[in-house]
Amino acid sequence: MFHTLVVFCLSCCHLTGVFPAKTNGNQSVMEGDSVTLDSDLTEMMDDDLILWTFGPENTLIAEINVLADSMTLFDGVLDGIFRDRLKLDDQTGSLTITHTRTDHAGHYKLDIKRAIKTFNLTVYGVLPVPVISRNSSSSSSSCSLVCSVVNVSHVTLSWFRGISLLSSISVSDLSISLSLPLELEDQDKNSYSCVLNNPISHQTQHLDITQLCHTSADQGLPLLYVVLIASGSLLIVAAVVICCICKKCRKTVETHDEDRTDSVLCKPTPAKTKSKMNAVYENVPKKW
Repeated sequence: MFHTLVVFCLSCCHLTGVFPAKTNGNQSVMEGDSVTLDSDLTEMMDDDLILWTFGPENTLIAEINVLADSMTLFDGVLDGIFRDRLKLDDQTGSLTITHTRTDHAGHYKLDIKRAIKTFNLTVYGVLPVPVISRNSSSSSSSCSLVCSVVNVSHVTLSWFRGISLLSSISVSDLSISLSLPLELEDQDKNSYSCVLNNPISHQTQHLDITQLCHTSADQGLPLLYVVLIASGSLLIVAAVVICCICKKCRKTVETHDEDRTDSVLCKPTPAKTKSKMNAVYENVPKKW
């Protein structure tokens, strides 16, 4: 009797290790990554027939027949969404899906004779980086911002001040656009960030508050500086031009004066000539 009980216990332990009871598993993967649906088997029995099915119709996608020593992948079914993406472990019967796509998400079932194991696979798309912009349609006098993303699903969009959550919005629909507003005071100097996340990844965009939320005074000061600098530059240029003109005029006047003086000093003195009468009488002999 004792011997029979020991044999029965050992048989149960062996069967438990090889044929697990029905269990449900939820798994998540990022689009493009690989995921393995684990059979939890340590080894396969000689007469095992392992069937993997997918979807509400339980479409057969993989089969291992140990007795026939065969493994078959039906990756051409369902319009070929699994083509060249399925791998079977010939020791445990586990199924690996490579280069996952969003249409691989759904219900998988592993059927091993007296045991069934099911999986619910979620495939998350690659997250875009949120975009922060000024809300030009807002009539508020404060800095009105909006953080937005497009074509996302199963995500949460949130505003943070530092590490404190300010607001958030979640969506589970496919290919939807999200936007989340934020109102700031013009003089706000805190650090803000917009975060898009799903259960396995996230993307963050930090707010450049000096670029998007200049106050009126801050906007006026640079313009005032530009006007003052431009005015000062014009005054300097005008002064230089006037100075140059004055110097040129002074130099011209001095040059004219020097030329006049030189003309006076260098003008030849006319020689005294004798009159014709004196010349005539000089040649006439005098009568005494």
